[in-house]
Amino acid sequence: MAKLAIARKRKSPFAPIDQAVAAIREGRMVIVVDDEDRENEGDLTIAAEKVTPDAINFMARYGRGLICLSMTPERLDELEIPLMVSQNTSRFETAFCIPIEAKGRTTTGISAGDRAATV
Repeated sequence: MAKLAIARKRKSPFAPIDQAVAAIREGRMVIVVDDEDRENEGDLTIAAEKVTPDAINFMARYGRGLICLSMTPERLDELEIPLMVSQNTSRFETAFCIPIEAKGRTTTGISAGDRAATV
């Protein structure tokens, strides 16, 4: 309730970035919203080391979109994960890579538990 009161005082529905970062560090999920001139959407965001099957299930159930994992170019190279396409012609040039799942730690790769293990 206190956080809602803070947002009302600011007359903004958005939390300051430092509060969002603190929430992520605590293992909470936040919604990161992009500009209305881009995709005008919100992404459910959680620190990878805090991901649980319940968090994955929440994202799949309520987010209703792709569940993606951000990785540095160095980590992608280390794991030999290639880009999905070599010539990206999408409007925003989102650098999607091929789908992945944890080697030897998953069954079908589709369950919330398998997805959390992959993250």
